[in-house]
Amino acid sequence: MDGSPFDAVLCDFDGVVHLWDPDGMNALDRAWGLAEGTLAGAAFDGELLQAAVTGRLSDEQWRHRVAEVLAPVCGSLARAQDLVEAWSGLTGRVDADVVELLAALRGKVPVVLVSNATTRLETYLASVGLADAFDEVINTARIGVAKPDPRVFATAAQRVRVDVQRCLFVDDTLTHVDAARAAGLTGLHYQRFDQLRDIVAPLLG
Repeated sequence: MDGSPFDAVLCDFDGVVHLWDPDGMNALDRAWGLAEGTLAGAAFDGELLQAAVTGRLSDEQWRHRVAEVLAPVCGSLARAQDLVEAWSGLTGRVDADVVELLAALRGKVPVVLVSNATTRLETYLASVGLADAFDEVINTARIGVAKPDPRVFATAAQRVRVDVQRCLFVDDTLTHVDAARAAGLTGLHYQRFDQLRDIVAPLLG
């Protein structure tokens, strides 16, 4: 857009729009008599998580595999499945300030959610009231590649028909931001709301 610093805003989900209780998984570990970090270690194992966020495993398959990994330390597969079910029932908190700001931006430029997510993302967005909060949703499990792969950014830009180098990319993971910058986007390593507010201020006049 003429006179505008960006033609689209690409925004991460967890850690920007949506925030998890940092003690949520540890609390479940304690309730099951496990060392803190046990559940997270199984769920976010690099290879297993990568399979889930690139769609090689469905969300259901991923969670079943996590339960299988946890079965020995839980004492049985059934007990591990109960733990995974409790974890799956957790919900995070939507940052209302970020959502309000993104809604205002949508009147000026497209806003695209870009998330390394499992096949559950779309259902989860609906459950927390965000089904219609974005112009497009790029769920990496649906496109077969995940951040920091530059094809993710290219796909997001193509969906809203803008030049990828005219996009602002917002993420709380520095390696993803670095990859976006290397691909020619403007990258914001998100840590505080005022950072986002300040960088998009020119779009809102």
